Amino acid sequence: MKDTLIDTQYSTGVSRRNIERALLAAGKDLDHLRPEDLALLEDFHTMGRYATGQLVDLAGITAADDVLDAGSGIGGTARFVAGHCHCRVTAVDLTEEYCDTARWLNQLVGLDDRISVQRADVTELPFADATFQVAFSQHVQMNVPDKPRLYREARRVLAEGGRLAMWDITSGENGELDYPLPWADRPDLGHLVSSGELRAIVESAGFEIDHWNDLTDQAATLMQAILALPPTPLGLHAFVTDFARKAANLTRALTDGRLRVIQGVARAVAPQSRS
Repeated sequence: MKDTLIDTQYSTGVSRRNIERALLAAGKDLDHLRPEDLALLEDFHTMGRYATGQLVDLAGITAADDVLDAGSGIGGTARFVAGHCHCRVTAVDLTEEYCDTARWLNQLVGLDDRISVQRADVTELPFADATFQVAFSQHVQMNVPDKPRLYREARRVLAEGGRLAMWDITSGENGELDYPLPWADRPDLGHLVSSGELRAIVESAGFEIDHWNDLTDQAATLMQAILALPPTPLGLHAFVTDFARKAANLTRALTDGRLRVIQGVARAVAPQSRS
């Protein structure tokens, strides 16, 4: 992926400062911060913490698993997995600003001993084959044009029988999308495919699908409820530019079917076992 395009979309230069201000405005004590204090602002994907919790349960993570959070943003998924499953997590993201912010937040909530953060491209991971038992990919592939390479890399670093846990936006019914969106301020920054196309790409990379659930209706309903809540200091608006408009555009597209949301778990299989 091109660093400059990703930086255009996600880097603001003030993520850490704005998050710190939001936490203080909400009355949080940064010297005694708990992981749950970050729940409202750290999950940069549709349905937030609810979606992450469901996917963790579906993937069946245990304390013995080594987990990769591929495209980790500011580290919300990594912290949730490390805290709730008591396992080690390696988080990678292409945006250095997000990596720095994730390291800071990990330290604030006392999880830096379980989570390592590296700046890396999810289509060229700096890990040996079969390093992990679980790989998370939440709202990442929409920015990746070379999806076959993305999932071949995920398969390479997963041990046989390892699980790929996915929570992703796909294209839906015909219709132009309204921009900006959370992952793309303009059309050339997004690379959407249909649910069927995405599933076929994942399978061709060496996975068998265990779960493939369309949760668009649930996501649209929850997003509508979130948009109706009164404003608070904590939220993705603390570090995501123009988030209110991006969330509104996303919610309308989910509601009318122009976008879909897919929850999936795929199992890494040996070449001779691929279907």
